[in-house]
Amino acid sequence: MSGLLVATLATTLATTLASSARAEPNFPISPQQRSTAQQVAEAGVPLSELSPNAPDSHTVKRGDTLWGVSGLFLKSPWRWPELWGMNLQQIRNPHLIFPGQVLYLDKSNGRARLRVGQVLSDSSGNARLSPRVREGNLDDAIATVPLHLLEPFFNEAVIFAGSDELLKAPRLVATQEGRVLLSRGETAYVRGELGGRRDWRLFREPKPLRDPATREVLGYEAQYVGTLALVREGAEGTGADGQPLLVPSTFTVNSIRQEAAVGDRLAPVPPRDFNNMAPHAPRQDVAGQLVSIYGDALSAGQNQIVALNRGSRDGLDRGAILALWRDGSTIRDMTLADKPVIKLPDERHGLLLVFRVFDRMSYALILNVKEPVKAGDRFTQP
Repeated sequence: MSGLLVATLATTLATTLASSARAEPNFPISPQQRSTAQQVAEAGVPLSELSPNAPDSHTVKRGDTLWGVSGLFLKSPWRWPELWGMNLQQIRNPHLIFPGQVLYLDKSNGRARLRVGQVLSDSSGNARLSPRVREGNLDDAIATVPLHLLEPFFNEAVIFAGSDELLKAPRLVATQEGRVLLSRGETAYVRGELGGRRDWRLFREPKPLRDPATREVLGYEAQYVGTLALVREGAEGTGADGQPLLVPSTFTVNSIRQEAAVGDRLAPVPPRDFNNMAPHAPRQDVAGQLVSIYGDALSAGQNQIVALNRGSRDGLDRGAILALWRDGSTIRDMTLADKPVIKLPDERHGLLLVFRVFDRMSYALILNVKEPVKAGDRFTQP
């Protein structure tokens, strides 16, 4: 099955299944999408796609993720919709898998299907599956991916389109009692258009992010400072001398990554929109390079964040899985007298999960990697 078809089926099936759950009533489903999902459900996964150590069953426990559970059964965890789609009646929404449920792998007729239930023995000692569907509180459902690793970066990791975007934003103009730096719980004074918003983030010193190949500026990454909340909006008045007098807005510093200072710029806190982020293959073939390691480190490993030189205009979206590649070394062939220069093959050595997408760039989490990655390393579709 091609990567594009897998991606299409993954998207269709995830949407179809989500629409049938009580918690996700607003997904539009066309007759064609429903038909495609049913075809996947009837087909199953080839046994060759199962992990060599795939268990016959797995009891879901707290701390599991959909990605992790899929990795137990499949060589390619991002193909989870094909596995979860085998049983549309029992697993109506693969996002709503709960601790305590038993996932049983049916490998009949050369295809793999996943069912929910418990394995029992009949009077003859033969194993049989007893179906059992469990509904639960949405807060108890396991996450699709390790959101606890990503959640801080939905506020912190932001790429601005232009260098002047922050320069036009509201700014911190004064601090409590004239202090040079502010900590959590202290008061800050802000000027600028707030648009009625209460919750804001603070940023400092935007830096350009350049494409490793073309050196073109793709966006600007600002240094995250913390969050603050509006206490009282500013006003315009008249001073004792009759001259116009501006009173800035009053804010309280809620959280802090580094101490806030006069001149820091504000950006609104974005809405929480990362629930049910489903891993999937990219919608189209994609290849690019890592622009930078978040936090200015020289290299990165598992569970760290990297910026990519591809974004929504290149077909990337949230949840896309990408393969990391290590460039083969250039060496001399010492077995020949003239010792010619040769290049070793590039080696695939990790996976990325795209979790924030901008027009020309994206942020991704390193899911796994064999060796440290650095700016300039390549990625492709998995």
